[in-house]
Amino acid sequence: MVEVRNNWNTEDIEALFDLPFNDLMCKSHSIHRECFNPNEVQISTLLSIKTGACPEDCSYCSQSSKNDTGLERERLLPISEVVEAATEAKNNGATRFCMGAAWRNPTDKSLDHVIEMIKTVKDMGMETCVTLGMLKEQQAQKLKEVGLDYYNHNLDTSPEFYGTVISTRTYQDRLDTLEHVRNAGINVCSGGILGMGETRRDRARLLQELANLPQHPESVPINDLVQVKGTPLDGIDKLDPFEFIRTIAVARIIMPKSYVRLSAGRTEMNDEMQAWCFFAGANSMFYGDRLLTTDNPEESHDQQLFTRLDINPEKGINSEQENMPEKQLA
Repeated sequence: MVEVRNNWNTEDIEALFDLPFNDLMCKSHSIHRECFNPNEVQISTLLSIKTGACPEDCSYCSQSSKNDTGLERERLLPISEVVEAATEAKNNGATRFCMGAAWRNPTDKSLDHVIEMIKTVKDMGMETCVTLGMLKEQQAQKLKEVGLDYYNHNLDTSPEFYGTVISTRTYQDRLDTLEHVRNAGINVCSGGILGMGETRRDRARLLQELANLPQHPESVPINDLVQVKGTPLDGIDKLDPFEFIRTIAVARIIMPKSYVRLSAGRTEMNDEMQAWCFFAGANSMFYGDRLLTTDNPEESHDQQLFTRLDINPEKGINSEQENMPEKQLA
């Protein structure tokens, strides 16, 4: 029986990272196989509903107003365009539709527009997820009332490394938003970005922060930094692919019941690297040729990869909740 813990210390997590690669893969895959069908992957599609001009100074982000990336500011999308994108996503096999807006935090008026989008997508029979920046407690409650399934708010990196990447929002601000989301009864989607110049200990500390939350996030997106011209992190040394795979494996071991998602950066991963990630414990991915403002592999390529690996898209709404233990559903 796999044990779900919320008391991991940094040294124990670092010890997992330090295991010989084959031993780590064996351990993570065994846990993954015990908790999930190893030949199924949950499919999500992500749409930017409001692009550009974000006041935050995140060093990795093309949408920050502080970074000269040439990205044009766009208004909030009309519901008709959201419906069109969600319909295409559903037809392509996605079970969850995620919507992201480049805000520090939504105004109540803006939130009302997003709520209409959530209602519309749910009426189409899809799970819904939004990422809108920081939330107030009452805003989280409002999203719960309209049936939002997931809220994404990444921790990005370790508390110690965080200040070198972002100065306009504190780590505690992020933890507070996650607390509001959890207290409202919405599933939590929270992960981070690898390859920003952090150390292995930073990667261990990020996973520790996630695993030691009162409840593990239901979804843990792991991003491989997409370097964007005009951002401070453009040109930084790329992360070793095996270190990325190790991070996926450690996330699976210490958060055994969570879905671990391959997120940004898949365009620079070859098929063999993605196959190792699935073996290590990744069982969710973003599907579609765009992730907010960055490229993603074409659907046809992902379909070919699934065929080669005999992997099937996971079917059915609320499939993740069905795999959650009673403790995490409470």
